[in-house]
Amino acid sequence: MKHAASRELYAYWEQLRGRRPAPERAEIEPGAIRQSLSEAFILAIDHAAGYPFRLAGTRVCALFGRELKGESFLRLWDRTSQREILQLLAILVDEWVGTVAGATARNSRGELIELELLLLPLSAPRPALSRTIGVLAPLTDPQSIGLNPVAALTLGAYRHVGAGVEKRLVPRFLPARRRHGLVVYDGGRS
Repeated sequence: MKHAASRELYAYWEQLRGRRPAPERAEIEPGAIRQSLSEAFILAIDHAAGYPFRLAGTRVCALFGRELKGESFLRLWDRTSQREILQLLAILVDEWVGTVAGATARNSRGELIELELLLLPLSAPRPALSRTIGVLAPLTDPQSIGLNPVAALTLGAYRHVGAGVEKRLVPRFLPARRRHGLVVYDGGRS
């Protein structure tokens, strides 16, 4: 993760989740991530509504030149990226796997702005309350934030993070057993 806001939010999220796949939304304390709040956001996991913003930090809103609360997260992306973002959000919901990604956008003056996106799952007692927390932050500090809004975002390279990824990376061994003088470790394949 390149941006300090992403690193701070991820470290806090990891601390809260412990051994669980994700922390609950109610556990998030804004004061604990105060350095990241302006670049942070929370989305409702509502596919039909395009994953609307529940909260958006001031710098996230300034990037687009407007308040984003209630707006569709998907509509901020170009057409090609929308399909990939939908897939990433589906993985987040189904497998409890977060994503860190690069993104680019052009502002109204035509300047290219490079951004970092972080999406992390939050658990909820009911599916209707499901949320994701994230960061959308420029990697450089453009002077034009708030003056020259960005147009559609384009998704770049990404990688997955979180408990779901950790489980896939750790080989599963069953207890060792002795067979004809050899020790056999079953790796789970049949």
